[in-house]
Amino acid sequence: MGYAFKITLMTITPPPISKTGVEAAQKYTDGAFAKALETLSSLVSIPGIAWDAFDASELERSAEAVAGLLRETDVFESVEILRSATPSGPMGAPAVVATRAARNSKPTILLYAHHDVQPPGADDLWESEPFKTEIRNGRMYGRGAADDKAGVISHVYSIKALRELTNNDFDLGLVVFIEGEEEAGSPSFANFLIEHKTKLSSDVIIVADSGNWTTEVPAITTTLRGLVSLEFEVSTLDHAVHSGMYGGAVPDAMLALTKILGSMWDENGSVSISGLISQNSVDLAYSEQDLRADSGLLSSTLPIGEGGILGRLWTKPSLTLIGLDYPSVAISSNTLVPSVSAKLSLRIAPGQVPSEALEALKTHILTHNPLGAQIDFGAVELGKPFSLGESGWAKDLASRALRSAYGFDSVDIGIGGSIPFIADLEAVFPGVQVLVTGVEDPDSRAHSPNESLDIETLRKAIIAQTLILLGANQVQL
Repeated sequence: MGYAFKITLMTITPPPISKTGVEAAQKYTDGAFAKALETLSSLVSIPGIAWDAFDASELERSAEAVAGLLRETDVFESVEILRSATPSGPMGAPAVVATRAARNSKPTILLYAHHDVQPPGADDLWESEPFKTEIRNGRMYGRGAADDKAGVISHVYSIKALRELTNNDFDLGLVVFIEGEEEAGSPSFANFLIEHKTKLSSDVIIVADSGNWTTEVPAITTTLRGLVSLEFEVSTLDHAVHSGMYGGAVPDAMLALTKILGSMWDENGSVSISGLISQNSVDLAYSEQDLRADSGLLSSTLPIGEGGILGRLWTKPSLTLIGLDYPSVAISSNTLVPSVSAKLSLRIAPGQVPSEALEALKTHILTHNPLGAQIDFGAVELGKPFSLGESGWAKDLASRALRSAYGFDSVDIGIGGSIPFIADLEAVFPGVQVLVTGVEDPDSRAHSPNESLDIETLRKAIIAQTLILLGANQVQL
């Protein structure tokens, strides 16, 4: 961040949010909200999944639907469906980019969300069909209802409100960037930013892909953990042998793997890999009871880690075995398995360099291998952590807008998960103010069966973002 940018942040004061402006945003949103929910339901019905095993035509259909919504706002000079190549060569998934140039020294705000979704998982774990929304107890259920098609809707309807409340006569620059492969790791994202840098250039980026503290208390996400994903294979034999004949003298691959894995956590469940950093600057109240209620932790199961719970979730590393290639119970036999493949997901604290964390993880595996198994490393995924750093005029404006829409002061939160592309945004657009917001809450269950959206949260999110756009339209750069 350059010195000139710091001066800009200090000297720009966003305008106050008037009671009249709040009432106008609420009135418009209330009148349009039934249509917004209908539109969200229609988007959820499209199973756009950016994984090779799923029908790519659904991603195309999803992108076309989003582009159509943006064209209907009658605000943009250009609405396009664009692609860029991935580093390995194939083209990435379709993204939607809409642009309207700023006038009269007004800022440009880029609104980000993604239209692709996670796979639904096992149908029998859903209480309703994953791609057919159902409303129960004030929540809309369906894959993508919260993550992140509600983000798309909050952008579309806040833009409609801006147009209506200004009679489409505003000088604020707008860019809407709806990605199509976020849930697949955004493989073409970095190339996309470089290739379309001019179109995407902005002063403020609002990433609508996070959540709030509760359904009542809004939040701005100021830290995100980074990601190191590693696949590796452990081998102890050159072929399978009878477990009865050789068991007791010959170690199978699973025994070797369990010894390696067992060394990665201490007796409290904290990650014990040397070279990983931790931070502990979290001051919000969050009890073990809260953790159990939000996560579904069984009453007989103890939580892991040390220190404050939010620090464990947001600013300390965590490690999870997320994949294992090993015979299932259904096809098991009395055999010493010669090799086993595993996939680890390591979440790293803000401030940690992903490549250094990867080397620490590899070194730990190689040096905590008491049986001398053969180790072969495979695919890697790296994602940088995020920390907001210095607050600027956009965050001040967003905090006041959230307060006006929700009736409670917003809080700064961390997220234990990762949004690696934010680091790409900061690299390509140095000095840009990045605000991470969203409509999820602790019960949204993003990525899980029975994903859902608190409907009232979406209404408030549209109002808040409308107030941000109206306020930014009064800022003079």
